[in-house]
Amino acid sequence: MLSGSTAAVVGFGIGSLLTPLLTLRLSPELAIAVVALPHLLATAVRLLRHAASVDRPTFLRFGLLSAAGGLGGALLQSTLSGPALLGGLGSLLIATALASLTGNFGGRQSATPVALVLGLISGFFGGLVGNQGGLRAAGLLAFDLPPRVFLATSTAVALMVDLARTPVYLARAGAQLWSLALPIAVAAAGCLAGTVWGERLFLRMGPATYRRLVGAAVGAIGVWLLARAL
Repeated sequence: MLSGSTAAVVGFGIGSLLTPLLTLRLSPELAIAVVALPHLLATAVRLLRHAASVDRPTFLRFGLLSAAGGLGGALLQSTLSGPALLGGLGSLLIATALASLTGNFGGRQSATPVALVLGLISGFFGGLVGNQGGLRAAGLLAFDLPPRVFLATSTAVALMVDLARTPVYLARAGAQLWSLALPIAVAAAGCLAGTVWGERLFLRMGPATYRRLVGAAVGAIGVWLLARAL
């Protein structure tokens, strides 16, 4: 419920919160596959509620690159890992959070190429380690979208990545996932309930407050990843 409500407010949080929890009992690869299913369901429901607010040009440019990165990351999941990747990702998120909190992105025009690269990288890390939300939010912040448009566009991009990576996970861990049907169902129900609850908080926020909240969330994920790498 907490991860679902967080995602409903800032556009990410399910993978960031649930994946580390499940790695206490499951292998990292299996934990990522388990979280992918509730993530896909909750993201689809959230998109249905906000589809009319998606910024289509941003979604097409950013989302297609993210989906390609997600497929590539899922395919390479068993061969690429390590503290260096987490450390670099964490440092990048912290820098992006500082830019968001200070408003120093250098203007939308100059930030767009970097944001598109972040779209590709965010999808890649989403497929590789199940954690894409921080980088996705970091890239979309550069487009300076209104809160509802930001949330809707981020959700649409996340769904594209899920559709690209989840079949790979199912092909690899399908039999094991059947044995975990109950915790998957419980996680999915909690994410859906949190999504509905979190929207009530989201609708009360102004643009400036929302941008600071997303920036702080991105920074928190960055610090967490950097700490794991050390």
